[in-house]
Amino acid sequence: MSTATPTAARPSRKSPPSKAPKSAIVIGAGPGGLAAAMLLANAGVNVRVIERLPNVGGRCSAIREQGYRFDLGPTFFLYPRVLERLYKMLGRDLHREVPMVRLDPQYRVRFGDTGGELLCSPNIDTMAAEVAKLNPEDGKNVARFIAENRVKLERFRPSLESPFLSWRDLISWDLIKLLPLLRPWKSVDGELSRYFQDPRTRLAFSFQAKYLGMSPFNCPSLFTILSYLEYDFGVWHPIGGCNAISEGMARTATEVGANFHLGESVTEVLFEGKKAVGVKTDHGETYMADAVVINADFAQTMKKLVPNRLRKRWTDEKLAGKRYSCSTFMMYLGIEGRYDNVHHHTIYTSNDYIGNLADIETNHRLSDDPSFYVQNPGVTDDTLAPKGHSTLYVLSPVCNQQTNLDWKSLAPAYRDKLFQSLKKIGIDDVEKRVRYEKIVTPDDWENNYEVYRGATFNLAHNLGQMLHLRPRNRFEDLGNVYLVGGGTHPGSGLPVIYESARITTRLLLQDFGLDAAWLGVPGAKDETSPATANS
Repeated sequence: MSTATPTAARPSRKSPPSKAPKSAIVIGAGPGGLAAAMLLANAGVNVRVIERLPNVGGRCSAIREQGYRFDLGPTFFLYPRVLERLYKMLGRDLHREVPMVRLDPQYRVRFGDTGGELLCSPNIDTMAAEVAKLNPEDGKNVARFIAENRVKLERFRPSLESPFLSWRDLISWDLIKLLPLLRPWKSVDGELSRYFQDPRTRLAFSFQAKYLGMSPFNCPSLFTILSYLEYDFGVWHPIGGCNAISEGMARTATEVGANFHLGESVTEVLFEGKKAVGVKTDHGETYMADAVVINADFAQTMKKLVPNRLRKRWTDEKLAGKRYSCSTFMMYLGIEGRYDNVHHHTIYTSNDYIGNLADIETNHRLSDDPSFYVQNPGVTDDTLAPKGHSTLYVLSPVCNQQTNLDWKSLAPAYRDKLFQSLKKIGIDDVEKRVRYEKIVTPDDWENNYEVYRGATFNLAHNLGQMLHLRPRNRFEDLGNVYLVGGGTHPGSGLPVIYESARITTRLLLQDFGLDAAWLGVPGAKDETSPATANS
């Protein structure tokens, strides 16, 4: 067991000396668990974080081998103001703790073999000119898209920052007034058709639905805000990768009083009736607490750690009937030399993009011409590989675990296909330069990383699994159990996962009878605006 001990005195927000401090166990040191640990410890709660893996970050952790360093999962750091705000609440500066670089261009989108490409810049005039090369009329509408989605985000932000604990929370005049703006009956692609005629333009502003593991043709129209966020707030690269954010958060949580147990698995959540009172671990330890915060993959945790008889709304049978995101096939390559002609982020979209999405979501088969994404971070960050070497991160969206797909037999051929496909974006002769290689398949996501069905983006974000219909931050089936992460409200993606921790911490502190006002008011204006984000 690796236990991190506090290196700084507890802050002033702690229980009065006459009362024993409240305690909380956080299961999982992913982004949501780390943010919750920071905030709860800052409030004076005795926090114990128990993480199965030997390092922090969960799906936002590092792979370190032979001098190479990769992000396991997320590589785009978006909408930094959520985490900036959390750090500011602790009297700290995120950018001092974790240096990062804003990218321009943000990424390159390659539309199949013959559809051309788009270099996406955060400068709106530059971006409009790039779009105009595809379609002159579309170029005229880029600024309008940004302006209208800026309003959409600000109007909906109170809902993204508030808990939805029952259907009654939907009966809000403020929320009802948003319906004409949100147009929930439309998909992302359908909403984008109000601005852009060319399907390639719409694709460049909608592939971000993959952050949620969904197709832009069935993802709710609210999520056009995802591409908007990139332009007003930037696509950032933390030096060392997104895993450096996780490691920085763990340092901060430790400094304000949280204790970390790494390489130790929770094997059982302990209950008195339906109230959680502690956990048991594979180290033979029993830890008691006033609350249990679950950051580990929601469905997998319910099935493995919580008896089915205790759950009413989220039984094993009901979990099996829910919709889940796609999965991903990953290649992490340490290579000799560099590809300075390749941008930091490149997205290649299949010649038959709609067919590729159908293969992932409904046909459950591997496409002949798959879409894929490549990160070539060496052009920005030389800390990730030995001198004279660099790293490539390759991700291809695929369907989640299905009985007709045996990844042990399929993986070698799919790997070879992706190596051949890299030539389409200017990465030639890479295989002979590989000095380190790691493959992660949907089977690995499920069995090695404890992700239910290998669905790397958790429960899907269809209208039937959002707001109060998603597992709730104060978990409705059990007492003293709280949720953070992509499986609860607001959903998947690093910014909203961090926000889930603020929502949940506010609820937990209120239930403990502790001050939660310092966490701020949902939807309140703050000093981080698009203008300052662009500076």
